[in-house]
Amino acid sequence: MEPAIAFLIENDPVFHGLYQQYGKPFIPSRPEGFQTLCKLILEQQVSIESARACYLKIENVLGQVSPEFILSASEETLRACGVSRQKNTYLKALATAIIDKSLLLESFSEKQPDEVRNELIKIKGIGHWTIDVYLMFSLQSPDILPIGDVAVVNTIKELYGLEQKDAMLEIAKKWQPYRTMATYFLWHHYLVKRNRQFIF
Repeated sequence: MEPAIAFLIENDPVFHGLYQQYGKPFIPSRPEGFQTLCKLILEQQVSIESARACYLKIENVLGQVSPEFILSASEETLRACGVSRQKNTYLKALATAIIDKSLLLESFSEKQPDEVRNELIKIKGIGHWTIDVYLMFSLQSPDILPIGDVAVVNTIKELYGLEQKDAMLEIAKKWQPYRTMATYFLWHHYLVKRNRQFIF
């Protein structure tokens, strides 16, 4: 953590200012595995709070959130928990890939981020945002920038006056190899400015 922060505040005056204003950013963490990926699928396009409520309903109804239990649950059961038809398909696609061993989540900690991305992107419903967050929160990959994240994009617009994602990716090159920590600074600023809690 310390080398990443020192690098960013030395190489970018915006991060120097954020550090002076807030100190160290909040560092989210989640365990590796199926349950975290299920939560990330549920969080797509909705608030973390509503996704968490949905997950807890699934857990209460099924007893546990495992590939086997997700596959055995009917669409009606999951819909009653708040899972959309589309996300029902996504959860079952993930569960199927784990059960048939086409996806070995336990091997990810030994692989490079690009290898993990190439495997996860094959699963229906898992896109780059979901992969980015899993790499950051669960695998502690140090150089991830989730450019598909609305809060990241809006904060870069605010702090740098950039509108195009190509320009954002270009300026983010000077944050390498610590773009994950840069993202945590951006999220921290975004949430504090909006008086929102850190719920990851």
